[in-house]
Amino acid sequence: MSETEVVLVERDGGIATVILNRPEKRNAFNLAMCRRLKTVFAELSADEAVRCVVLRGAGDKAFTAGADINEFAQVRTDHASSRDYNETSKAAQIAVRDCRHPVIAMIRGYCLGGGAGFALMCDMRIATRSSQFGITAKKLANYYSAHAMEALLAAVGRPKALEILLEGEVFGAEEALRIGMVNRLVDDDALESEVTATAQRIADGAPLAARYHKKFLYRLCQREPLTPEELEEVHTAAGTEDYEIGYPAFQNKEKPRFVGR
Repeated sequence: MSETEVVLVERDGGIATVILNRPEKRNAFNLAMCRRLKTVFAELSADEAVRCVVLRGAGDKAFTAGADINEFAQVRTDHASSRDYNETSKAAQIAVRDCRHPVIAMIRGYCLGGGAGFALMCDMRIATRSSQFGITAKKLANYYSAHAMEALLAAVGRPKALEILLEGEVFGAEEALRIGMVNRLVDDDALESEVTATAQRIADGAPLAARYHKKFLYRLCQREPLTPEELEEVHTAAGTEDYEIGYPAFQNKEKPRFVGR
């Protein structure tokens, strides 16, 4: 599948729908998808005719089940390649977050790992009652990026963010709603109509007001920036023995035996 095929864009008036299109992989994102997402969201952000963007997964199994770890052995093997990989995926998530127009995550099925990070970059999250959430980085000795943790922290608060990251468990949509990870839940067969109605309400409003409110709400939540040294630390996961143990075990559905180095 080509880079342009892994992310599709549909337009209906001022509403753009961006589709993560790897349904055979539960829409797991790879580097090609991340590069394409960055381009697509930059183009939509610059488009004055856009009023609202919907981000969704193809099919009915997943929003996205997270990173495609099958490509890790080729593209994420040490500190340097981890930096390149992380910066590419980060750029895609930041492009979603920094889109000038409101962005709604339409969540059906799995929303896991880095996929939860993409959902958290959206301004609103609407999910089905059967959706499942979780951040399982600890199971493969990987580190969750600071910008994604920041979004998780803003959504659920420090105690729940720590619980999600330290336990690494998958949990249901009702819990996601209770802790503030999603805005609302609907029955499975009502998801598209609910998201469409929400997007239309946003699109019917004044676009400059929407952009202003989005921009300044985020600005009011900003803290001092992380230091270069702090930002560098996330890339060191790929150089650890635990990482070499963790991600193959996760991939093979085996229980890892971590060594702490």
